[in-house]
Amino acid sequence: MTVIKRFILAIVIFVLVVGLLGFGSGVILVRRHWPKVDGSIQVSGLQGEVTVIRDSWGIPHIYASNTQDLFFAQGYVQAQDRFWQMEFSRRIGSGRLSEILGKPTLDNDRFIRTVGWHRAAAQDLENLDAETLSVLQSYSDGINAYINANTGRLGLEFTLLGLIGTSFEPEPWTPYNTLTWAKVMAWDLGGNMNNELLRARLVTQVGEPALEVLWPGYPQEHPEIVAYPLSDAALQAVPEVAQRGFIFGEGEGVGSNSWVIAGSRSETGTALLANDPHLGIQMPAIWYEMGLHCVPLTAVCPYDVVGASFPGAPGVIIGHNDRIAWGVTNLGPDVQDLYIERVNPQDPNQYEYQGEWLDMQIVPELVYIAGQDDAEVVNVRITRHGPIINDVVGGTEQDWAFGWQPLALSWTALEGGEMTLLRSVLLINRAQDWDEFRFALSFWDVPSQNFVYADVDGNIGYQSPGRIPIRAQGDGSMPVPGWTGEYEWIDYIPFDELPYSFNPPEGYIVTANNAVISTEYPYFLSRDWAPGYRAQRIVDLIEEYSPISITDIQVMHADSLPLWAKDVLPYVTALTSDDPRLAEALTLLQSWDGRAVRDSAAAALFEAFRLHLVRLTYQDELGEALASRAASVLSQAVVNELTQPDSPWFNNLNTAEVEGRDDILLQALHAAVGELSETLGNDMSKWRWGDLHTATFTNAALGQSGIGLIEAIFNRGPVGVDGSIATVNATSYRMTNPYTVSSLPSYRMIVDLGDLTNSLAMHTTGQSGHPFHRHYDNMIDPWRNFEYHPLLFDQAAVDADAQNTLILRP
Repeated sequence: MTVIKRFILAIVIFVLVVGLLGFGSGVILVRRHWPKVDGSIQVSGLQGEVTVIRDSWGIPHIYASNTQDLFFAQGYVQAQDRFWQMEFSRRIGSGRLSEILGKPTLDNDRFIRTVGWHRAAAQDLENLDAETLSVLQSYSDGINAYINANTGRLGLEFTLLGLIGTSFEPEPWTPYNTLTWAKVMAWDLGGNMNNELLRARLVTQVGEPALEVLWPGYPQEHPEIVAYPLSDAALQAVPEVAQRGFIFGEGEGVGSNSWVIAGSRSETGTALLANDPHLGIQMPAIWYEMGLHCVPLTAVCPYDVVGASFPGAPGVIIGHNDRIAWGVTNLGPDVQDLYIERVNPQDPNQYEYQGEWLDMQIVPELVYIAGQDDAEVVNVRITRHGPIINDVVGGTEQDWAFGWQPLALSWTALEGGEMTLLRSVLLINRAQDWDEFRFALSFWDVPSQNFVYADVDGNIGYQSPGRIPIRAQGDGSMPVPGWTGEYEWIDYIPFDELPYSFNPPEGYIVTANNAVISTEYPYFLSRDWAPGYRAQRIVDLIEEYSPISITDIQVMHADSLPLWAKDVLPYVTALTSDDPRLAEALTLLQSWDGRAVRDSAAAALFEAFRLHLVRLTYQDELGEALASRAASVLSQAVVNELTQPDSPWFNNLNTAEVEGRDDILLQALHAAVGELSETLGNDMSKWRWGDLHTATFTNAALGQSGIGLIEAIFNRGPVGVDGSIATVNATSYRMTNPYTVSSLPSYRMIVDLGDLTNSLAMHTTGQSGHPFHRHYDNMIDPWRNFEYHPLLFDQAAVDADAQNTLILRP
């Protein structure tokens, strides 16, 4: 029986049970998974008593007298609210989803086992420093204490899986599980492999000279980089799963905004910090808010911190302590390279390097699949550069050896040695000033981020950390020959030479995945910066609003004006048409205020026009598949082409006529009007962007089952939202799947360093991962309407808002 059929059977059984037992028993069946949050529980493994106070938003604030108990309780509490999410995430990290979900996740598992996050995590575990390992162990012990005491009540997902015959007892959580989770984060946030592959595909299709036109910003200062020819077969053999995000999202929309304001530019005269990471939409949220408090605060128990954590990892990732606050955006340096390997025709398990044939390392990975007795064997081939990634899904040994060029992946997170990311998190959480903060970041290895900083003394700063390679030659923008030795990594950029800023004269620092450094910087970081629209808009608003208040920052978070439209609209609104429908559409765009808000008809029209403009300009040259894959990049290229009315890219190769810019603009507008007339009706005045641009918060495991009742249990939405691609309020969608939100501001935070009690936050769904719990989805509407909850920190404020108090006793 297939997994889908078994799920249908499971839901039928579930509905029958609830129906036969009555509504009251159905409620009990659902609520039996909800954790105890009041009273006291005796828990083996604690040294002392721990108090867990949940506020009115379900945010736990943990008070413990020692570090071991603090992180033990963090693991316990996260498991109370989010254990299924944690179980699912660790199975992603180790490539073991197919054990419970069957063949639908087999391609994912094959690829993850091939790349080897789990192998790298095991090596990292052997090299962890004693303090980090101790924290991870305490955290794991807390999770296991909850698992062991709540067999059969860990989550509704476990119950449904049990109904279809996939009943399993969760394994004990170990530090290794947290490290594999960290590899998933590093993969989703830290690589450019997709861009390398896309560049290679574009060069294969239209040649290298055209790449400089199609990929705006291609640096002219690197003319020596010449693409090595890759066969189409080699590119087609790269599995689609290799180009997906697994937890944190994927594509251009995965980024973030952060900015810090010095007292010279704030209404309070003290520093303000704002952050909103843009990550993949999901249910429950990526983030889990909490406070970690040592009572008393001492040198041996130095944590007094609040903010957003990741279920599955100790500490607080974004937030503030009693003296400093910090936020993050994705730096996006080039830390992944693809090497084309040359295979020995006489032995497919050997490859050439500098004139010698070297043996590949062959690692057999056993992938177990629900419903099958025998495991599937994936033979992973590893060269000096890393695992071969286009030998994963499908194909025979003979095809692999002689049918295409093997591509080996080098990635900093796979390099041998100690992963120090979690050590960095713990040091950040207890840092007291700029020097301690920078010291903490010197251990942040992957994924590289932009960190902004502010403190109670009025200082603001910026630091980019990470393990970023120095290459003997080239910049890693496209696959390179692996056999010559000319493109090897020779070192990493020293931390003290990575970009940073402290108290700049402008009185503010803005990061929005834009270029960090100028061309004078002595090291190569990346050529794939975001276009800079969000960063420019934030700077414009800071200059306009100064002196800045917390209310101003809330307005900035909500800003939904796409600057891309300002580049394009003048060419459109200058047009005329005898077609009444096009004339009406032009009038609508001419009167548009430029904001992509949910009740705007013009925003709906413009966003549809955007897609058709890119398609009509480039699809004839690139083909439908490649034009669709490259749509995000091409949307920037077309801005440059608009300055040239007779650019050859506007000419449609499939027609006898010679089209120019204005022809294609009118054709794109006509196509957009036709599309929206079909989907939203003929009355343009009734079109609404929010009817197209919706957010559905989807459970990663069961939310895409295709079974309406299961999806209704676990998913929430769709709901209309403001924003678009590259707006400050970055509710992005994939241009291959318009207009549904794929990534969004996953957590909005504002910290007032002059008075921490004024600080605010909100994430996307709710604290609980248990369907129908009141904290499962109670943040969705406040989030989409740009509302915030107080980011409680002082115990007096926490006590005043306490809704539940749980005492954990040894």
